[in-house]
Parts: sequence; C-alpha cells; structure tokens
Amino acid sequence: MQEKNQNAYTGASIEVLKGLEPVRRRPGMYTDTSNPNHLGIEVIDNSVDEAVAGFCNKIIVTLHKDQSLEVVDNGRGMPVDMHPEEKIPAIELILSRLHAGGKFTSDNYQFSGGLHGVGVSVVNALSSKLKATVRRGGKIYEIEYEKGERTVPLHEVGTCAKKDTGTGIHFFPEAEYFDSPAFDTKRLCHQLKAKAVLCENLTIVFINEVAGLQEQWSYGGDLSEYLKSQLAEAVYEPQSPYHESVKTEDFQVEWAVSWDNADKNGAHFAESYVNLIPTVEGGTHVNGFRSGLTLAMREFCDLQNLLPRGLKLTPEDVWNSCLYVLSLKMHEPQFAGQTKEKLSSRQIAGQLEQAVRDHFSLWLNSNVDKAKTIASIIIAKARERESQAKVVERKKTIRGPQLPGKLVDCTSTDPSVGELFIVEGDSAGGSARQARDSSFQAILPLRGKILNTWEVGGRTALNSEEIRAITVAMGIEPDSEDLSNLRYDKICILADADADGLHIGTLLCALFVRHFTPLVREGHVYVACPPLYRIDCGKFKEYALDDAELAQKQSKYVRKGFKRENIKIQRFKGLGEMNPEQLRETTLAPKSRRLMQLTLDAEFEEETFALLDMLLSKKRAADRRQWLENNGDKAEFLD
Repeated sequence: MQEKNQNAYTGASIEVLKGLEPVRRRPGMYTDTSNPNHLGIEVIDNSVDEAVAGFCNKIIVTLHKDQSLEVVDNGRGMPVDMHPEEKIPAIELILSRLHAGGKFTSDNYQFSGGLHGVGVSVVNALSSKLKATVRRGGKIYEIEYEKGERTVPLHEVGTCAKKDTGTGIHFFPEAEYFDSPAFDTKRLCHQLKAKAVLCENLTIVFINEVAGLQEQWSYGGDLSEYLKSQLAEAVYEPQSPYHESVKTEDFQVEWAVSWDNADKNGAHFAESYVNLIPTVEGGTHVNGFRSGLTLAMREFCDLQNLLPRGLKLTPEDVWNSCLYVLSLKMHEPQFAGQTKEKLSSRQIAGQLEQAVRDHFSLWLNSNVDKAKTIASIIIAKARERESQAKVVERKKTIRGPQLPGKLVDCTSTDPSVGELFIVEGDSAGGSARQARDSSFQAILPLRGKILNTWEVGGRTALNSEEIRAITVAMGIEPDSEDLSNLRYDKICILADADADGLHIGTLLCALFVRHFTPLVREGHVYVACPPLYRIDCGKFKEYALDDAELAQKQSKYVRKGFKRENIKIQRFKGLGEMNPEQLRETTLAPKSRRLMQLTLDAEFEEETFALLDMLLSKKRAADRRQWLENNGDKAEFLD
C-alpha cells in the first residue's frame, strides 16, 4: 500500500492555483475569517491612503440592509487606462490580480497601509458580487465581478465634472468564508473614528442602514482629545495627556499618553497604529515607544532624586499603568501577517526609542510638577511589585527552589484560597494578568506546546523549562505523594478553544495524571472553559462555549421575538482576542466562569491510563490509527 501511494505522487499531483483561487482555497491566510470586517477595512484603507497622500478629504461608508458594504471616496480615482505591459485596464489588475498595486514604492504614496497589492483583490475573491465605480477625467466608469470573476468589463456609464473624482467599491461578502456573515458594527465604528482622528481634516461618514443610524467624524488631528474621550471618567495623570509629534525623513510619529492613577481596576486603554492601520498586537514601534518612556522616566527620577534607596524602575512599572495612543507613519512597514495586527520592522524600534526618550525627557524637565505626579504613580507601582516579591519570598519553602521569573503570583499567603492559572502563550498571559484578581489568582504563561511526558520519568520531565516552571510554581515534585507544600488549592489549565489549545490542554492533563496523580485524585486540577462566541442581542449579552450552545441561545432569542439578523455573533479565535474585562467575566471570575474539574475515579482509573497510553505513547501509532478510523466520524469540527 505504501509503495503504491509513493508511485502515485507524480508531477500530475502538483496543483498550480491561478488568479484568485489561492484566496478562496485558504482565506485564513489572507484575512480574518471571524467576520467580514477586515475586508471592509482593506477597502477603507485604500481610501484612507488617498487621504494621507492629500488627495481625499471625505469617505462615505454604507452598510446596506443585505450586509453588503459600500465605500466611496473623493480621491483621485483608481486608474482606468490600459496597463502598458499587461494590456488590460489598470483597475482590472488591482481588483483581480494578486500582488498588483501602486504601493510597492513611495512614488505614488509616501505612507500607505497597502504594501503587497493583495488587499482589494482578496475582497473581490471572497465576495459573491463586487462593483467598482470610478470618477476620473470627467467620466464615470464601472466594472463588475462575481466570486472574483469579471462579469461586466470596464465601461463608461456617464459624465461628471472634471474636479469630481473618486472611487466607489460596493461588495457582498460570501457568507461561506466567515464564521459570522454580519459586520461587527461596533468595532467598525471605532476603527473609522480612529482613522478620522489620526488623519487630520478627514471626514468619515458611516451610514448603517441595518440599524437606521448615521455617524460622522472629523477631527483636527489632536490625539490628546481623542485619548481623553476614550478614558471617560477614569482617574489619570496628567489630565491633559502629554502630546507630542516628531517628523524625520524616515518616519512621522505622534502620541498622547497619561498614566492610570486609580488604586486598582483602573482604565487600560492602549491603541497603536501604523499608517492608520490598527496594530492590536503591538510590535516593534510599541517596543520602541515603551523603551523611550522608561529611559526618560529613569533619568528624571535619578536627576530629581525621587527613588527610594535600592528601588529600580523596570519597564513594567512604567508600562502597566500607561494609557496611550501611538500613531506611526513610515515607509514600507513590515507586518507579521496580512491582517497587519503586529509591526515587525526592526529598525523602527531603536529610532522611536531615541525620539521618544529625547522629547519625553525635555517635557518632564519642563513640567516638573506634572512629571513628579507621574513619577509618584510609577514609583507606587514599583513598590507594589517589590512588596509582592517579598510576599513570594515568604511563601517559598525554606529549602525550596526560586520561583520562576514569569510567574505573576497572587498576594495571598493562604494556599487554601490560591489559584494558579497555567495560560497558553505570553499574549494571553498578559490579558489574564490584567483580568485576574491579584489577591488570590496567579498567572503562569507558557510558551508553545509542552513536552509529551507520558513515557518519560519525572526527573527527565524536569529538563523541560516549561515543566520545571510549573513544578516549582506549584511547590510539589513530580511523582511525589507529598502535597504538603502545595502553594495553590486550584491548578487551572487555560488554553485557546481551538485545536492547538486542546492539544496543549491534553498534554497538560497527561502531565498531571502521569506525574502528579495525587493532585488529580484530590481534585486540585481544573480545566478552564473559555467561550468560543459572544452573543449580543439588544441589551442582552451572553457567551457560548461551542456551536451547540450558540444555536441553543440563538433559538432562545428568536423565540423571544428577536429577528435572527439582529443577533450579533462574535467568534473568539483565541484568548488573545478577548479584552481583560471579557476574560475576567467568562473565565476568571468565580461567580461567572466555567471550570471543569479533572478527576480520577478509582473504578475507571486503569481504563483512563490505558486510553491516555493509546493516545500519547509513541509506540502505539498503529493503535491510534485504528482508533481514529473507528471514531473519526464522531469528531466535531473545531474551525
């Protein structure tokens, strides 16, 4: 059988995907498939690029009742003349050819969000219909597509004033490519407002025909006013956020920043942009910004002799209470993926660090009273950090090893109330840290998948850095019956509700069952159950663990008289997509979370070990294959 399969793998087995077919085959490589929002932003960003370049001052975005989106601007209009090499209209190349665009160099746009020439062609590929209208040179042109294939060629449909120029894109997202076919209007509104703030003198109009609402935003480019509007009634210093703008030959950067002065549970507002594109996962520009703030604040505190003896400020002290908006414009930015959520351009980190350090230092020394107020907030955070570290020292056993550095411990010294959340990924760990109740909940972030420990001894397992960190944090040794030094009553596994997250959860469960069996027998191990969906219906808000629960809750609202199209569904791809408030409400808060206790029933213990051995033993690949053949049809699709 094996030889037959190898012989069947020939040149004829190789597929060459042409045109827009790669996008339709693997849409997740090109866009966010939770809902069509990213498609809309790709089209909007093209119009915003025209505004940044100085050729557009108004963008009208219309969400029609059929969930199609129309974006109209008064920019230069997409070029409609024949491409000299391809011999087809330029607009046709833009709409139907991957890696075709006018933003590969700075000749047409000094700063732009589009880099790879794939944005609007991806929109076309994943739309059931798309119509482009161009006003240019006193004429109006139209071209139409269905599922990425041209149905109506470019043609002239009328005339207009020569000064009346611009582009209109009206597209109908194909529902089959998205978890939810409906646009997230709340998030879309926020992004449109932010783009209006970041682009001076740009007016953005959003017409929501579904809700029967219309909004308009136009600002003078004052980031400090925008930050104040987002903080609402939060307690922060300075009350007029520190606002700065720096221009060089290579980049332009602007920021507004204040510090949370609440004792606890304060605001945690942080937004960063690159060429008006929101970078929700931060990146190198945020790293440079943080380093610059930290270095300047350290210098000021040293100069003013504000630090108590032995206390040293860390970047976390400065950063954890920082409230900011950061807007960077740069040439040819590099992002971590097509959704452009994280900047990866290396050189900008050092450049921003120096720029922010210089200007913030000047501001601090020119506004000493305000600077001392900020310093007092940051020093208080540093003292709190050191105090918690001392608590950790008291909690350690006399001869025990040093606690892992990435453990964010709780302040309580009572093991009977403590909870340790073992969290998948540093990003989710950061959200969990903000979402937790620091009095009794500790966070230990893991990096990647842990070692499969089913067939290795306890001492061998400790060679893994991640497993050693878990062991030390808990206070008990692998394969030990002694739980007297257990530091937490509950050990909670917190991973994404996707295939990778379930795999990590399985490996952790196997670790506890194999090497910490008494811990499981006595009911100390739990698996957190983060939801896959958020449901918004009018004033009601709920969460659903899986598709079955989602369908059940949708039906409940339909029975109450709500229209199905008015039930908004948001799918969480992972823990990192939840903000701290959502994570607290759904997964960490004892009153509202769902925890599944891991138990070992004596009657079925032997059967449990046998099943895990079949699933995890390297020597039992044939048994696993047979098991999959017998049970594979019972699996549920996770994505």
